Amino acid sequence: MKKNMSRSHWKMVAAQFIKFNLIGLLNTAIDFLIFTLLIWFGTYYLLAQLLAYSAGMINSLVLNNRYTFGKGEAASKHSLDLKMSGRFLVWNSILLGISLLLLATLTNWWGMEAVLAKALVTVTTVGLNFYGSKKWVFVSKEPQVE
Repeated sequence: MKKNMSRSHWKMVAAQFIKFNLIGLLNTAIDFLIFTLLIWFGTYYLLAQLLAYSAGMINSLVLNNRYTFGKGEAASKHSLDLKMSGRFLVWNSILLGISLLLLATLTNWWGMEAVLAKALVTVTTVGLNFYGSKKWVFVSKEPQVE
């Protein structure tokens, strides 16, 4: 029986990981599209990063809360928890700070083009985001149902 629980748990974690990454691809697309458009229209790159990242972050909160870390049948009715939303905001503010620092470093000090720097920063922050989201942001005391 313990072996079946382990297999069941593994399936749940794998499904969460896949959903998180699919939503992450959508978040990244939203972020990158808005960033690129704002840069194209002449927006200062750090302001463009702040606005683009915020759009992706809102999408992430809504979709991951509902589909990735939702509670089985209740997922469609799963509302945003105030504590979880606060953790989400804190964690993503930290990630935004890291991304702004890295973006400024790559563009100002290393002379890299803003969109290329954005791509490198995005790759760097993806792993941090999943780890923090799984371990701290979307943690629930209720057992998750497949």
